[in-house]
Amino acid sequence: MASTDAESADPPGSAAAPADPAPADPDPTLEEPTPRAPKSPPAHPPATPWDVARNVAGWAAAGRKEATARVVPLDEAMGQTLARALVALTDLPSFDTSAMDGWAVAGPGPWRLLTDRGHRGILAGQGGDVRLSDGEAVRIATGAPVPPGATAVLRFEHGVVRSHGELYADRHLTQGQDVRPRGQECREGDELLPAGVVVTPAVVGLAAASGYDELPVLPRPRVEVLVLGDELLREGLPHDGRIRDALGPMLGPWLSALGAEVVATRRLGDTATALRTALEASDADLVLTTGGTAAGPVDHVRPILRQLGAEPLVDGVAVRPGHPMLLARLASGRHLVGLPGNPLAAVAGLLTLAEPLLRALAGRPARRPCRAPLTEDVPGHATSTRLVPVVRTPDGYARPVRFHGPAMLRGLAAADALAVVPPGGPGPEGEAELLALPWEGDR
Repeated sequence: MASTDAESADPPGSAAAPADPAPADPDPTLEEPTPRAPKSPPAHPPATPWDVARNVAGWAAAGRKEATARVVPLDEAMGQTLARALVALTDLPSFDTSAMDGWAVAGPGPWRLLTDRGHRGILAGQGGDVRLSDGEAVRIATGAPVPPGATAVLRFEHGVVRSHGELYADRHLTQGQDVRPRGQECREGDELLPAGVVVTPAVVGLAAASGYDELPVLPRPRVEVLVLGDELLREGLPHDGRIRDALGPMLGPWLSALGAEVVATRRLGDTATALRTALEASDADLVLTTGGTAAGPVDHVRPILRQLGAEPLVDGVAVRPGHPMLLARLASGRHLVGLPGNPLAAVAGLLTLAEPLLRALAGRPARRPCRAPLTEDVPGHATSTRLVPVVRTPDGYARPVRFHGPAMLRGLAAADALAVVPPGGPGPEGEAELLALPWEGDR
C-alpha cells in the first residue's frame, strides 16, 4: 500500500556503502598505510525552505526551449496566454460615436430638427450624408456615428420637442457632451495588453473590438497525473481498509484552473515497475505523482527517479503539511512534481511547486503578493512554514477555518486561500501572505 506521507515521516537516506574488502598481506617494503575512517551513508539533504522551494520551481523552466506560439481563432483562445503584446489595429472608437440615445445638435439651442428634410434619424451601423449647421439637430441612436458639424448629443430624457419641430434642452449642454470621440480608448498601434496575459472573456472582447479575428497564444503546458496506491477506490464507499481516491478527481480540474492541459489521469498500483514504465512512456511537460514520496516500503518515487537519472531540484520542503514533496528534472528536460498522498498535503505541494512551474511553462507572470491580517492567533512551527486554509472576510481579514489536518479537505472546500505562516508564527501585525485558490482569480 502506498504511504500516506504522514507529517512525521522524513525522506529516506541512502543505503550504507559496502564494507571495504579485507586487505592483502602487506608488502614489507611498503610503509604502513594510514588507517581510513569507515564510510558512512550520505545524509539526506535538509528540507528546502518554503519560499526558496517556490523560487526554484519558478525558475526550473528557465533555459527550456520556449514553446512555439500558435495562432488560434478568438473562440479557442480562452485560458491560454498571449504570446505577443496585443496591439490595437484601429482607433477605438474608430469614429465619433454617440454615447446616448437622443439628438445630435450643432451650436447653442434651441435647434430645428431636420425632419422637414426627410431625415428620420441616424442609427448605429449607418453612415449617411447628414451634416449639421449651427441651430440644427437630428435624432441619433447610441453607437451611431456623430454627423459632421455636431457639437454635442442631447439625451432623449433631457430634450423637449415643441411645435414647429423646435428642440429645447432642459439643462445646460457642454461642448462634446455624450460624444465618444474617435480614439478615446486607444489609437491604432497602441499596446493594449502585454505578452503573458491570460486570455479572459474581456480580453477576447477587447481583441475583437480592436480588429482581431485570431490571437497568437502559447500552448498550455501538458500535464499527466499518476495517482499511486493499491488502497484507493475509484467509486463507492470505503471498505476493507481501502479508501476513496480524492486526488484523482480533484487534481485535473485544479490543474486546468492553473492553465494546464491535463492529457491523462492514470491510476497505478504500488509497484516500482509500473511507475518506471509510466514515467518512461510519458511525453507530458510535467508529470505529477501523488503518494510514494515518503519513507514507506512501497514509496518508489525517489528510487525510480535515481534510476532514470533525474536531477533533483527540490527534495523535501520545510512546510507543514506536505514536507515530503519534491521537484525533479527528468533526463528529457521535462519535469516531475511528487505530491504527498494526504489530500491537503498534496494541495500544499501543488501550490508550492506545481503552480510556479506551470506559470513559467505557460509564460504567465507570477501573481502579485497579497497579504491580510489573521482574525486569530495561528501558532507557527519551530522550523517549517505552515499553510493554513482561510476565508477572507468583507473587512479585509483572513479567518482560519477548522478541519485543516493533512488528510482533510473539509476546511479547504470552505476556504478561498491558504495563509502562509512562517516559522515562529506571523509577524507583530498578525499579517500573513495569502495564496489565492485559482478559481478566486489572479489578484
